Amino acid sequence: MTSQSRPPSFSNTVAGQITQILGAAPGPGQLTQALRHLAKWRAQVLADTLVARSGDKVLSGPFAGMSYGIRAAEGSRTARLIGCYEASLAPVIETIIDRAYPLVIDVGSAEGYYAVGLARRMPFARVLARDSILPAQTLCRALAEVNDVGERVSVGGLFTHADLDICQQQDTVIICDIEGAEAEFLDPEAAPGLLAADILVEVHEGMRPGLLAVLERRFTTTHTVTRLDRRLDDTGLPDWAETLSDLDRLLLMWEWRASPTPWLWMQRRTLEA
Repeated sequence: MTSQSRPPSFSNTVAGQITQILGAAPGPGQLTQALRHLAKWRAQVLADTLVARSGDKVLSGPFAGMSYGIRAAEGSRTARLIGCYEASLAPVIETIIDRAYPLVIDVGSAEGYYAVGLARRMPFARVLARDSILPAQTLCRALAEVNDVGERVSVGGLFTHADLDICQQQDTVIICDIEGAEAEFLDPEAAPGLLAADILVEVHEGMRPGLLAVLERRFTTTHTVTRLDRRLDDTGLPDWAETLSDLDRLLLMWEWRASPTPWLWMQRRTLEA
């Protein structure tokens, strides 16, 4: 394998951190922490190799061809570049594209993988990309510009319950990934506009046990609720990945998650497929 190596200082930093972790009393917790640390280091080395050998465009999946020359705001860059990121969502993403919603609201848009990817595939849609973190907003604007959709992707900060009234004015799909705050945000009593939208939400059940049941209960009378669990899709791996070890191939697809984060696809019953 020819690899674009990280600077020696980077490796030395990782080695120092691993030594510190393993210096504590031995136990499963320390080993798990050390393993994740080493896996992230190796994943970043593989990301450099992936860009050097296959370029910085998404290789497969719903957003194939999208320029992705930025870093991920959080999580794995390689899975996004390969196109296998959150692979279980691919059929839903295609459904969203086929329905040609005039408005897409991406709450927790990070660097814009979904906001920009959907804008490219939905040339008549307006996309509101909202994230409370300023560096993520900067990355999203850059990604939109390089993909020539900057005029249709509106990047901003917090999105409020009152802002959701816009969903009542046109067919809308909401994509929500806000690290556990979906319990407060997706409240149709506080935000009736939610009842006029289809909603794709990542549920951080590991952070807040019982959250799946809460959201299903809130929307089950107005929406058809489908649970989507994680899966791996290796079909987008480049041919040269055949030369890698099994571990490196897995790390190319690894999304850095520490616990399961199932999604709910909640469709208004009037649009039930």
